[in-house]
Amino acid sequence: MGRSAAALGLVALACLALPAPAYADGAWVEVNPSSIQAGYRVGVRGSCQENLNDAVARSKAFGEVKMAPEHGFVVAAVTIATGTRPGDYEVKLSCANGSSATTTMYVLGMDHPTKGPATGGGGTAGGPSTPLMLTGGGLAAVVVGVGLLALRRRRA
Repeated sequence: MGRSAAALGLVALACLALPAPAYADGAWVEVNPSSIQAGYRVGVRGSCQENLNDAVARSKAFGEVKMAPEHGFVVAAVTIATGTRPGDYEVKLSCANGSSATTTMYVLGMDHPTKGPATGGGGTAGGPSTPLMLTGGGLAAVVVGVGLLALRRRRA
């Protein structure tokens, strides 16, 4: 039991000695969502300590985008070019005060359909024939109601 406690203590000490995630000069950057298909938009958000000045984000996936201060962060939205190949792309934030930070964004290589699935005739789907069908159905209900009323009076 003494050995396991000592080993646990050494592991804890080693963990404390490991460097914390780097926030280069107090700056950080994130991409949301961090995994995206080419042709879609992502949000880039970061911090340059004071966040009073514009910043720039660069990546091979989208080029360069100006980030403006908003709600205590620097933010931008950018579309990933449709021709971007699947893979990991570094996103680098460069602040006006000289600090910078990087993160990784993943462009996925998933195919996406160009139209919806073939699900049949779509009889309940809206379109030009829907009002006509509703009118015809209402008319049929009135005819059946009148016929039943006539039958009832005939028996009485």
